[in-house]
Amino acid sequence: MRIMCAGIAAAALSAALAQSAAADPNGFYKGKTLTINVAGGAGGGVDIGARLVSRYLGRHLPGEPQIIVQLMPGSGGVRAMEYLAGIAPKDGTMITAFPPGTMLDPVIGPRKAAYGVSDFTAVGALEKDNTFCTTWFASPVKTLEDARRATVLVGGTGAGSGTDTEPLILNEVLGTRFKVVTGYLGTQETALALERGEVDGRCGFGFASLKASRPEWLAQGKLNFLVQMGLERSPDAPGVPMALDLADTPEKKAMIRLMAAPAALSRPYLAPPRLPPERAGELRAAFMATLADPEFRAEFAKSSGGSEPNPTQGAAMQTMLEDMQTAPPAVVARLRALLNP
Repeated sequence: MRIMCAGIAAAALSAALAQSAAADPNGFYKGKTLTINVAGGAGGGVDIGARLVSRYLGRHLPGEPQIIVQLMPGSGGVRAMEYLAGIAPKDGTMITAFPPGTMLDPVIGPRKAAYGVSDFTAVGALEKDNTFCTTWFASPVKTLEDARRATVLVGGTGAGSGTDTEPLILNEVLGTRFKVVTGYLGTQETALALERGEVDGRCGFGFASLKASRPEWLAQGKLNFLVQMGLERSPDAPGVPMALDLADTPEKKAMIRLMAAPAALSRPYLAPPRLPPERAGELRAAFMATLADPEFRAEFAKSSGGSEPNPTQGAAMQTMLEDMQTAPPAVVARLRALLNP
């Protein structure tokens, strides 16, 4: 099955590359600039991925536009999501790279958003990943059982981020005692907080993001991995307990499944709502062609400890966003109550 899936993925990447190569060189994007907003701070896994994508995406779009990257941190990615839904141009000249947890904000966030996550146009996601609650190696909290006995300060980047929501759900489902210290701008700031001892740990760390932004931490054993959020066990951390396995009621398992769903869309890219279908098709094809580009893949491997991209195509990602938006109302209501007291 794994070989078959790999073959299908390779065929899809090859088809996208061929479609991109055949694109009209004088198409819509000729002479234009495409902006990739980064919903986070400089130097994090989302930012690193976006800057890598920016160096190759233009060559696979008709007209070969200039690609620029700009940072838009704030509220765990919600600021960038609101901008993309409202003010951003709707012609295909702006897309946004997000941390995956942000995609749940329109579903379970504290306010009734004027948009749903499935309103956005899915371009694709770089990887499939699990997220982890971790502590710094010097912390006395080294296991999940420790986190059930002692209060654990974890750094957060905003109410809509997985850094802030995952600890609260784990407290409810597994009886942990995480306490979120929020307001950090992004991965880099929470990383510095860990190193300075301001907090004990951080939740919502994707393994792929860690490999891109802090490979030395992994090599030097700087983190204790307490628990992982995902629908399947991560091959990178097979010994770390899964929250889904430990949830002891159907209701708790349903909560974990919804919260873990974005991990299957690690480092996702969204375009605005109401994007013309032809632009959506061009962006999706160019995204997959970029990930099939041999030069991109070689550079990606260097920045991720030898890993290769494990992407989700835009159309499949769109279906996953629709599933998030139509989650069971009782599960959504319970999560809203927990996360927005």
